[in-house]
Amino acid sequence: MYDPSIWRDYFVMVGGGAAALTGLVFVAMTLHLEDIVHHPVHRHRARTILTGLTAVFLRCGLVLMGAQTHQAVAIELIAVLLVVEVILYRSTRDAFQAADTRVLLRALGSFGCLVTEQAGAAILFFGAAWGLYVVGLGMMASFVFMVSGAWLLLVGVESSQAGRKGAEPESARP
Repeated sequence: MYDPSIWRDYFVMVGGGAAALTGLVFVAMTLHLEDIVHHPVHRHRARTILTGLTAVFLRCGLVLMGAQTHQAVAIELIAVLLVVEVILYRSTRDAFQAADTRVLLRALGSFGCLVTEQAGAAILFFGAAWGLYVVGLGMMASFVFMVSGAWLLLVGVESSQAGRKGAEPESARP
């Protein structure tokens, strides 16, 4: 039997964590905006990290809305996940076309997490409350990709900046 009250603490914790991380990542990205905008892989990582964290927050908020049936929750989860998958696909395609194949494996892992969540939502839709455990597993696994992606983004931006500084002629250095 579907009992949303037993899931409240989980979705409050995950949604709050996603909101906090979104803010921190957003601030870090704005400090390096020029480098992110001009590099296709950095753009991809920034786009997918912010989309992913925002979507986790949205999914948690939707699950926490009161007086919903398990079918309504499942449909909301699937709808948000479909939007995220489209954004991830388009972003990965653009980054991959920029001749950086490293993003492909991470994107496949992220897609796997999203599909796992959708499977859990489908299980929930058809009446098995344990589908939320599958949703939770996929959501937590997504955090691994988002947090490590944020780290790779910041390291990549810093490496790009260091490379440019090292390429400056002696006369341009202070």
